[in-house]
Amino acid sequence: MPEAFLWLNAIWIIAFIVFVHEMGHYLVARWNGVAIHTFSIGFGREIVGWYDRHGTRWRISAIPLGGYVRFVGDMNAASLPDPKAVETVDPALAPRLFVNKNVWQRIAIVAAGPIANVLLTFLILYALLLGYGRYTIPAVISEVLPGSVAEAAGFLPGDEILAVDGYAVRGFEDFQRYVATSPERPVVVDLSRGGADRTLTLVPEAVQIEDRFGNEQRIGRIGVSRDVENTDVTLYRPGPVEAVGMTLEEIRFIVQRTAAFLGDFFVGRGDVEQLGGPVKVAKVSGEVATLGFVALINLMALLSLNIGIFNLLPVPMLDGGHLLYYLIEAVRGRPLSMRIQEIGFRFGFALVLALMVFTVFNDTVFDHFGILR
Repeated sequence: MPEAFLWLNAIWIIAFIVFVHEMGHYLVARWNGVAIHTFSIGFGREIVGWYDRHGTRWRISAIPLGGYVRFVGDMNAASLPDPKAVETVDPALAPRLFVNKNVWQRIAIVAAGPIANVLLTFLILYALLLGYGRYTIPAVISEVLPGSVAEAAGFLPGDEILAVDGYAVRGFEDFQRYVATSPERPVVVDLSRGGADRTLTLVPEAVQIEDRFGNEQRIGRIGVSRDVENTDVTLYRPGPVEAVGMTLEEIRFIVQRTAAFLGDFFVGRGDVEQLGGPVKVAKVSGEVATLGFVALINLMALLSLNIGIFNLLPVPMLDGGHLLYYLIEAVRGRPLSMRIQEIGFRFGFALVLALMVFTVFNDTVFDHFGILR
């Protein structure tokens, strides 16, 4: 697959997600009367830019792997206030400085970026569900492998799966997905057997598989299967109201499984090969693009939600770090000192930079030479 094709898909997907994220910050800042210095897609040297009638510089920059909204009176793109600018600003402009807005306005402006990512994910998944529906097969087990985790847990052929960890199972494909995303983590399965409801708990074993593109994936497996006939496959089209609930449940599932994935690293179950940076995004987006435009848009929804979640981590420099500062300010009644904030931002910058460097090495050097395998 041409490398240029991979990067082209990755760039437009990331750029669009970043645009939506930063537009969330921008719009809520505008609604709260904040003066905005720059709206940038990308970092580094400006390639093209222009001023709007409000005096905001809109720019597209050379490194298309992020973006930022910089407010008037900020020291840098990370929204660290510039004390000198605050002290010397024109009194007529002072009320429009971000730093001079009340803490709840600042919280709303910062939270708007990740919320915009969640809304983008909702709109994409909702539109795909209404427009295309979903193919499904009955969630009934045909075979339980001898000696498997499922047999030890008490599953039997003919069991109809109703829910996994509280998530409704509408087809066998749901059951497979919920189990596959929980390697070595306990799952609770609600099922129906002979007209009676039962609940079983088990821990899927972790196995390495190779996907259709030759990538290694670590998934959970319990040892059940489903025989499929052509007549078993049906197209299910939910109504507009039901689709809202299904979409919200899907978003809740992605958030919960993402949090569990991150939590695995703190208990020693994490697989560093599953962490990816821009190179991996380019590779995956190129591979998914071969499956069609709908698959690529679905990937965009997943990436948008994950970027929103990542930005909410309580790390200074990320949106979550800003929110942490403002929540502390709301409780204390006054902001943290500039010295403490600067130390936090430097720590956050170092942490994010280290993560970026690691993921790039994981995508390229480690993956290419088989290190950590």
